[in-house]
Amino acid sequence: MLIRDTITEDLPAILDIHNDAIRNTTAIWDETEVGLDERMDWLAGRLTAGYPVLTAVVDGSVAGYASYAQWRPKSGYRLTVEHSVYVSDEFHRRGIATALLTELIERARTAGIHALVGVIESRNTTSIALHEKFGFVTVGQMPEVGIKFDEWLDLTLMQLTL
Repeated sequence: MLIRDTITEDLPAILDIHNDAIRNTTAIWDETEVGLDERMDWLAGRLTAGYPVLTAVVDGSVAGYASYAQWRPKSGYRLTVEHSVYVSDEFHRRGIATALLTELIERARTAGIHALVGVIESRNTTSIALHEKFGFVTVGQMPEVGIKFDEWLDLTLMQLTL
């Protein structure tokens, strides 16, 4: 497995992972799939702002991706970021999310970030357990703040202070 900075050629595979999460999971609360232009704008925006976008590559295939960006748009939040980690279904349970989050946390430390925030659908116990393994703590729970697949979704906020 290789964790590296994302390149433009990774975007079709990242788009597939992203849209699969939209179609089939509550990990992303959007209900409309996006196109390649949106993912290109997303990558360009992250890189222009100085935020990392990482890709996990296994045997030459994109297995997952991770990134972070400013938590809220006010300047007082500039050292707090919200992160995301997504892994392709075919690569689950192979340590890819752990490797991506390890590198993302290291990048945040190097960049002088003070706090990482994970915003997780409360039934996603796998993601919650992953974050706990890294020392994230649950700092908030918000019942029924989202809706997808005709059911109300609860939100768990987790934080790691560096």
